Parts: sequence; C-alpha cells; structure tokens
Amino acid sequence: MGEGRGREAGGGAEREPELESEPAVAVEAVMSVQVVSAAAAAKVPEVELKDLSPSEAEPQLGLSTAAVSAMAPPAGGGDPEAPAPAAERPPAPGPGSGPAAALSPAAGKVPQASAMKRSDPHHQHQRHRDGGEALVSPDGTVTEAPRTVKKIQFADQKQEFNKRPTKIGRRSLSRSISQSSTDSYSSAASYTDSSDDETSPRDKQQKNSKGSSDFCVKNIKQAEFGRREIEIAEQEMPALMALRKRAQGEKPLAGAKIVGCTHITAQTAVLMETLGALGAQCRWAACNIYSTLNEVAAALAESGFPVFAWKGESEDDFWWCIDRCVNVEGWQPNMILDDGGDLTHWIYKKYPNMFKKIKGIVEESVTGVHRLYQLSKAGKLCVPAMNVNDSVTKQKFDNLYCCRESILDGLKRTTDMMFGGKQVVVCGYGEVGKGCCAALKAMGSIVYVTEIDPICALQACMDGFRLVKLNEVIRQVDIVITCTGNKNVVTREHLDRMKNSCIVCNMGHSNTEIDVLYFSLGKWLKQSMLSSALRAALIELQHCQASLRTPELTWERVRSQVDHVIWPDGKRIVLLAEGRLLNLSCSTVPTFVLSITATTQALALIELYNAPEGRYKQDVYLLPKKMDEYVASLHLPTFDAHLTELTDEQAKYLGLNKNGPFKPNYYRY
Repeated sequence: MGEGRGREAGGGAEREPELESEPAVAVEAVMSVQVVSAAAAAKVPEVELKDLSPSEAEPQLGLSTAAVSAMAPPAGGGDPEAPAPAAERPPAPGPGSGPAAALSPAAGKVPQASAMKRSDPHHQHQRHRDGGEALVSPDGTVTEAPRTVKKIQFADQKQEFNKRPTKIGRRSLSRSISQSSTDSYSSAASYTDSSDDETSPRDKQQKNSKGSSDFCVKNIKQAEFGRREIEIAEQEMPALMALRKRAQGEKPLAGAKIVGCTHITAQTAVLMETLGALGAQCRWAACNIYSTLNEVAAALAESGFPVFAWKGESEDDFWWCIDRCVNVEGWQPNMILDDGGDLTHWIYKKYPNMFKKIKGIVEESVTGVHRLYQLSKAGKLCVPAMNVNDSVTKQKFDNLYCCRESILDGLKRTTDMMFGGKQVVVCGYGEVGKGCCAALKAMGSIVYVTEIDPICALQACMDGFRLVKLNEVIRQVDIVITCTGNKNVVTREHLDRMKNSCIVCNMGHSNTEIDVLYFSLGKWLKQSMLSSALRAALIELQHCQASLRTPELTWERVRSQVDHVIWPDGKRIVLLAEGRLLNLSCSTVPTFVLSITATTQALALIELYNAPEGRYKQDVYLLPKKMDEYVASLHLPTFDAHLTELTDEQAKYLGLNKNGPFKPNYYRY
C-alpha cells in the first residue's frame, strides 16, 4: 500500500503515484520469432483514460475502476497472472504513465485484440526474462501482453476524506496512538463528533427516534454503536439473560419505579433492560463522572430509558443529573439501586418525603454500605436496605476476580508501562487489594502491602507480600495503589516524598483516598442547606487545605485520564483519573464477573419489592445464602461444570437440605 499515499501529512494536495520506468522487452535470438511491429500495433485505436469524478468512485474505498479490476480474481479461476479476456481487461494506461511506455515508440498503444484472445487453444504463453508475459500465435508471432499494474491508486483520496460529515473537522494529531490506547474498545464511537466535546449536553436539545427528549446524553447519534456493545455484553452475562427469560412472563417487578445511580456501561445496560423486561420503569444517572460509556448511554436513551449521564461530567453536572432522575413531574420512585450512596444521600437531603413511598434500597459499594450503616445507627434509615457489597457473590467474584484482571488493563492503557521489576505498594488487603496484588505479583512486580486489620495483614504475609507502613517505602516505589474505601490514605506529605514519575491511582469506589481537591466547595455549598456563616468558614478552609490542587503545583494533561502533577523543582507524579476509580474510568472490566453482581442486584430488588410488609424493618440486611448460591449456579453451565449431589444419608449427617443452602449465615468464606 506504499504506492497509495497521495497527500502530504496534514492534508496537503494530492500527488500522482510515481511509477518507475521499465526497460524495453528483449526477445532472445534463439526463439527465432519476430515481434509485432509498432505499425501493426498502431492499428488499434488508443484508449483514453479520464479522471474519475468523486461520484464515479467506488463508494467505500474510493478506488478507481481500473484498480478494482486489477484486484478482482480472473474469470474462470485461471492463472491469476494470465491476461484477462479482452472484454474484461482494464483500459490501458495513458502515454508515459506506465510500463507500456517503454515497449516501443508507439507507447501507450494496445496490441491487436486478435492476439489477446484466450479462447484460442493454439495460443501459448511464454515468460520474458524481465517478468513480463508474451503471447505466441500459431504462426510464431510473439507479442507483449499488456501488463496490469498491480498498484492500488485512489481515485480522489482528498475527496474521500471530505466525504466525512463536515461537522467533524480535522482532529488534532495529538489524539493519536497515545490517546486511543486509553479509550475503551468502542471509543471510536465516543469521539466521532469532536465538535460536541465543546458543548455541554445540558445545552443541547436532543430527541430519540420516538420523539422523546427525557434524557441527557453526549450524542444520541451514537446509539447504534452502543447497541452493538450491549449485544456483545449479553453474550457474557448468562445468568442475567436466564433470569430475564425465566421471569419475563411473571413480571415480578410490575409497578416498580426504580431510580438508579451506577456506572453506566454495557453491563449496566443489560441489567436495566432486564429490569424493564421484568416490568419495572427505570430512570438512571451515573455514579462516577468518568466511567460512563457515551455510546451505551445513547443506546439506552434511544430505547426509551431516561438516562442522564456522559463521560467527563463536572461536579455540578453530576448532581444535576441525579436531580433530573429524581425530580420529575408525575413520576416518583419506589425503589433505589445505588452504587456509592450519592443517590440515597441526595434524596435524603433534598426530597425526604419520597421515602414514604420507597420500599427499599439496594446498595452495591462499600462506601454506600458504610453510609447506610451510619444512618441505621443514628436511627435515620427510613426504609429497609439490602447490602449487596458484602454478599458472597459480590465480595468473592466482583471485588477479587474483576480487580485482578482490570488493574493491569487500567495501568497498561494509561501508562504503557512494563510491570516486571517495578516496586508497587497496595494500600489495603481486602478482596480488591488481594486481586490487585495477585495480578501484579504474577507480572513480576515487587509488591508491598499496607493494612490496618491484623487478619488481612496476616493473609498478606502468608501470601508472600511484605507488610509495611506507607512512610517506609514511599520514596522508593514506582506505583501507589489505594483500595481501602477510606479517606486521606495518600496525603500531600506522601505525595511530596514520592520519587519522580511515580504513578498514583485508586481502585476504591470513593474519590477521597488520595488527597486531591476535586472540586470547588463554592459550587457544592450553593446546593447545600448550611448557614451562610458555615459556608464562609468552609470556603476559607478550602484555601488552607493542603492537596494537589494548590497554586504552586502545575497540572499537565498528558492523555485522557492521565495528568502530570509537577512540583516547582521539576519533579512530577503521574495521577490517573484524578484519583477516581481506575478500572472503570480508564479501561473496562470483565463482563462475566459483572454478570454475577448484576444478577445479585436484580434478585435483591425483586426480593425487597415483593416482600410482605413486616419481613424487613428499617435496617440493613445481607442477602440470604440461598440467593447467593442460586446466582452462582446460574453461571456454572458456562464452564460445563457439574455439581455433585448429596445423598439423603449425607444430607442427614450434615444436617442440610439437599438443595441448599449449604453454608450457615455465620460461615466466613
């Protein structure tokens, strides 16, 4: 394809491909034949080549007709190097434009048609020593077969580029390989309209094909790309699809009005559409400003789901989207599906009367569960809540196996680094920390662990990791990863002592683990219900707080979700996703593992919505073991796995039901 280049870098004018001239064909004397004279060849009229207009070019590749004919297989499946029939061969090149120019003074003339017929069985082929092909007629006359130059020439390469939508424009070369490596696999869809990047979705008027405008996404035109991603995700979510098929006829969520705040990915879309198939009405916002897949949000909006989310929201956008989900005329939620507790917090602060009709809350993350337990302890939890985060299927599969694979993906996409020999400190050795440590150790990294819990600390030691305090290794490590769910795990003091080019990232849900001042308190305080004096005090505190958002530090955007934070002496650290959740902000996560969590969430919603009054009080509950086991069993057929069944005698000996649950509630996995 080297001959196909016809424009300068940066979109300059076209140039004709340069063809090397070839020597005239020499015929050996021992052949005792004569070459057809130029005068005889001149009897055939010249074929004039005209430049193809853009409308005559091939619609997809923009190839000239001659080039397409040159690439087409020969009729009849004969020798691919044999000349084509006269009726099918492409026009000869113009004078001086190809190898034919060197054959004779009458360059550019085509040999007699009678000498080109392949249907004559007496014609024989001979090869010239220069690689050309000769035709030998019965009377011994040899003529040079016109060669088809096997070079792809674009009819009008510049015109092909101009066929793109005019609103796209030319994108900067800075969005090249380094940027594309950080995007999700479907990121091409997310960046097809660069002009939209300058306009907030809140300022755009969009409608789906049904005429509805009850949504706010980046670009509704990306719906087709998002639909393809959702279809791919469905193939890796067998349990959720099985649940949809089994319960679709019963509609166990008929009448449910679910408001959700989770990561909006293809896997979440499968969950939302499953809830819809089971009878629920859903409205959705994102729980993370960087994790939304724009094309998936567009696909959901096109399908009729009120979705309010896009990648790269501001803090003000984040709360606005949640409010648009909740505060809608003629519609009030009766179920909450939350990830992080922000949605629950917003309703509690702004619309507390809604809890009178809400039947329950399903919470997925450790941060959100912690908030629920705080409300319960203070006696302020108004409805029953289901703790999905501490279910066995969430802890042992999503937290462990998902993070074990996605930590490497997120780091590799954002930094392109090699892990072998790197020194890494992982803060926290819960299920997320265990997954991160196992993956990095397998790649040859030297892994340190910090931990407050002596049980988890002992596990880290017995798994072969050195337990340290962060201060002991902060000067020497190459990567710092937080996964505690706590706040101020990595402080400004730690950041000041890090070595140059140290990578800092977070695998916990909350954005408080690394001491970064994420947003202006002034914006948030305008929405809060605090006295003016307290607001002023907090704003003053903001300016005194030590963090990475201080005047003496320079922030430099390297690529999407990657920032250099530069100190006055020139030292810099690499901060990923501004301290937010790395894997969902900078890469993707394994769909199969998310199928386990999504199925657990769906079952928890069904359980709370259909539970008789009085079964669940205003407290936080764990899923029954039977439900965990059911979710796990739905995923086993994927591996062609076969469970062993207890005999009656064995079941009696263990004091169990043959169909489960097989472990008591107090059992620690």
